[in-house]
Amino acid sequence: MIDIFGTLGPSCSDEATLKAMFEAGMTGVRLNLSHSMLADNLDTINMVKSAAEKVGVKPLILVDIQGPELRIGDLETELQLSEGQEIVIGKNGIPVDFRIFENIHPGIELKFDDGKLAAVVSSCSDDYALATVKRGGVLKSRKSIASDDFDIEMPTLTEEDHINIKCAAENGITGIMQPFVRGREDVATLRNELHHCGADDIRIYAKIEDRRGIDKLDTIIEESDEIIIARGDLGNAVPLYDLPGVQKDIAGRCTEIGKPFMVVTQMLASMEHSPVPTRAEVSDIFNAVLDGASSVMVTGETAVGEYPVEVIRYMKKTIESAEKYKNKL
Repeated sequence: MIDIFGTLGPSCSDEATLKAMFEAGMTGVRLNLSHSMLADNLDTINMVKSAAEKVGVKPLILVDIQGPELRIGDLETELQLSEGQEIVIGKNGIPVDFRIFENIHPGIELKFDDGKLAAVVSSCSDDYALATVKRGGVLKSRKSIASDDFDIEMPTLTEEDHINIKCAAENGITGIMQPFVRGREDVATLRNELHHCGADDIRIYAKIEDRRGIDKLDTIIEESDEIIIARGDLGNAVPLYDLPGVQKDIAGRCTEIGKPFMVVTQMLASMEHSPVPTRAEVSDIFNAVLDGASSVMVTGETAVGEYPVEVIRYMKKTIESAEKYKNKL
């Protein structure tokens, strides 16, 4: 059976909606811990368990930890950035890790929020930089910041990750989604942490999100319990037109040795505001099943979208159709 994961958020924050999602075919949920702590979400976790139990489902509960991704700090308010606008990064501006200033120079492009926003540095010093917005939008706290021109080494686990992993071990979490896995060592570090917490039964879902993950895929496959083809950041690491081929390659290498893998990101993105998906989206899901995916996941579609139950229903029906077709081959 292919697992269907929905991401928790405001659109599915009540038990009735969660129950309907489980009835429609959802088998598990994802809680994103980029902006909050697991301890602050235990009421939601208990609500998930209650909703699932009422329809006879034993839910898989995954937490997506912070990991080594570089992020901006906390903003007082959301920032509306417009193309051509000059912004300050660092001192008296957008808060960032100080190591950024050791790696930037005029002309470098900075990408925010998985590349949704971008700005080009015009000048910089030891603790701040000026940049001109190239691609505008709304910038929120704790969103990612990256560049193709630098690679800042961050620790495998943050202080918040250590706290959240201990909490996960104590509250029935079934899996940890580990972001930006760079090699076997990252997964081994998380596994050791789980062992230290007495949580050897928690599965590790290693997210492949950049070229380092692609390059070390074979060792990551060996160490992890499941691979996640995380197409959001992966689509920034490689040209978008190459992304389908990269996905196929990862899927093929997992299938070859029997390692489960998950496909995630924008699977039904149009359904954040539409009750029906596009033809391309259902084809995407259908092909993920044909490629051997063991699970699929939606993110904003259920977290903030207008039709969370319909999203799960379309996901389930498309999977059933693809499995039926696959059995004829």
